[in-house]
Amino acid sequence: MFNNKICLVTGAAQGIGKAITLRLAEQGAEKIYALDMNHEMLSSAYADHANIEPVTVNICDRGAVRDLVESIAEQDGRIDVLVNNAGVTRDALIDKMTEQEWDFVIDVNLKGVFNLTQLIAPMMMENNYGSIVTMSSVVGTDGNIGQSNYAATKGGVIAMTKGWAKEFARKGANVRANCVAPGFIETPMTVDLPEKVLDGIKQKTPLGRMGTTEDITNGVEFLASDKASFITGQVLKIDGGLVL
Repeated sequence: MFNNKICLVTGAAQGIGKAITLRLAEQGAEKIYALDMNHEMLSSAYADHANIEPVTVNICDRGAVRDLVESIAEQDGRIDVLVNNAGVTRDALIDKMTEQEWDFVIDVNLKGVFNLTQLIAPMMMENNYGSIVTMSSVVGTDGNIGQSNYAATKGGVIAMTKGWAKEFARKGANVRANCVAPGFIETPMTVDLPEKVLDGIKQKTPLGRMGTTEDITNGVEFLASDKASFITGQVLKIDGGLVL
């Protein structure tokens, strides 16, 4: 499905990002650049995968991101698939949220997505091909208590994605941009939640369970692939019916 494709995935050391990276490899991607700040975890995750190149980088560092994209352009001449997956949380009620908690989440979840997309999209348009999938959240569409910073970023990437869908294709380039909006998923970010909280989430979810990384990966794989060649500017909720 991804034969001869050059892909880049952020937040790739664990959880959803790792699952996406491995799925792209399984589906025949020529090369996958797996980005994360956790060098040790990143290197360990892909030690046995010849077509996955781990890259330790801070996506908020525009200079480092620019150097990386320029290097890929020189080596491979293109990036066919970009998955903006990296994300963080620093939850607090608005009257308790610090400026540092606000800035950190905005920088990673919003500025980081902007940095990668701004540098990669022109290459895609020049090559007349590209698929960009950005991780949003149901919190970005419907809000959540104690997550003003996170909601702002996840709503922001949806708005940017809709604009990009129009902007990137306005001169006829075959470049698409879409979002995936997960609900509550079993990842390292949710593993420490109390059992009582997890049970409450499951009870609120019509399908009666937490989502899995495979559930999210299936959606990303579809939107990134040519099977979704006539889909752009959309938000695919994968939440078990949590938000209807």
